[in-house]
Amino acid sequence: MATFYTDVISKDARFGSLTRVADPSLLEPGTRQLVERIITASQQMGIEVLIYETYRSQDRQQQLFNSGASKLRTVGVHHYGLACDIVRSVGGEPCWKGDFTFLGQLAQSSGLIWGGDWGAPQIKHSFIDSVHVQRCTVARQGDLFAGVWYPDQTYNPYNDVQHLFADTRKPAKAVAKTGRPPTRSQRA
Repeated sequence: MATFYTDVISKDARFGSLTRVADPSLLEPGTRQLVERIITASQQMGIEVLIYETYRSQDRQQQLFNSGASKLRTVGVHHYGLACDIVRSVGGEPCWKGDFTFLGQLAQSSGLIWGGDWGAPQIKHSFIDSVHVQRCTVARQGDLFAGVWYPDQTYNPYNDVQHLFADTRKPAKAVAKTGRPPTRSQRA
């Protein structure tokens, strides 16, 4: 199965990079478009942000884990061009301080899963990554990592009813009917 991962990422010179990669060209095109939409919307809200990391190699993930900078030993969705870390820009420098719920709202409205609630705000999560967005449900990650699934251009994780958390079935049904993620009031 030819995908952006097999055709572009796996052939890129940075595939085994130990350094941070912030190049949006290594985001799958649909994901890149949604990330760019978030950046524009953030700026329109008066919040300066920047892409901190797009692609991440397994070697870099292991390095981050060994240094205590990540709780994950194995690289995740970043490795497939489907995830991006977006941080505030303060004086042109990356900043992780402050409230990132704006990112969650923008991610959801764009069709991306936010690491602050992993697409399931009603579930208490043990792992929070408030600067992370991805175009893949948590339940789909196993198929992605196994190489048996990769999203097409039309994929929206909020419309992936069978692969949302079991506890999110009510919001997923609202998505299926409207074609849009539920609003906060619909989820309550």
